[in-house]
Amino acid sequence: MTSFFENLISTFPAFMEAAWMTLRLTGVSLVLALVIGLVFALMKVTGVRWLSYIYSGYVGIIRGTPLIVQIMWLYFGITHIVVLSAFWAGTIALAIHSGAYIAEIFRGCIQSVDKGQMEAAESLGMKPALAMRRVILPQALKRAIPPLGNQFIIGLKDSSLVAFIGITEIFSLSMDNAAVTFKQLEFYTIAGLYYLAMVAIVTFILSRVENRMDTAK
Repeated sequence: MTSFFENLISTFPAFMEAAWMTLRLTGVSLVLALVIGLVFALMKVTGVRWLSYIYSGYVGIIRGTPLIVQIMWLYFGITHIVVLSAFWAGTIALAIHSGAYIAEIFRGCIQSVDKGQMEAAESLGMKPALAMRRVILPQALKRAIPPLGNQFIIGLKDSSLVAFIGITEIFSLSMDNAAVTFKQLEFYTIAGLYYLAMVAIVTFILSRVENRMDTAK
């Protein structure tokens, strides 16, 4: 136990730097994923058949293949065509993966809004695109907050897989230390503690946002 706390304290600066990398990866990838998810969700709800096929193909492929395979495929595919840093290649891979699940969240929330809302907006002279932006989407986004919060937490934990393309984040650093010291249990436990702390912070922030949205109704 003494050795564990010594390693926890001695590696604190390095793990804090790795944690910052994890947060950057997660934050940027989720922002991109939100954009991707919203675009694909709108493609699905338009009712245009070929757009719906694109949506179904994208979501089906992402949900049907392991994330680590997607990261490797996108990393080597992207860097083969365009020279990108490991950070941006990993970020794009994570964004495309999370985007499929966020697209499903947005699609479900948009379709859960009563159809009468769109009909009422159109009866007031709004075009469908304007009605979607001003009437449907605000209601759908409120309903999407809880499932989006869960997806954000999943995205934070999924970011550990970019360790396999050379990005030094929490899991990568724990693997390096475990390989050098042969104290695998200690360093993987330390990594787990950092992830638990970050998830707790994100959960707290999301709960505050949900409470504020509830009081705003």
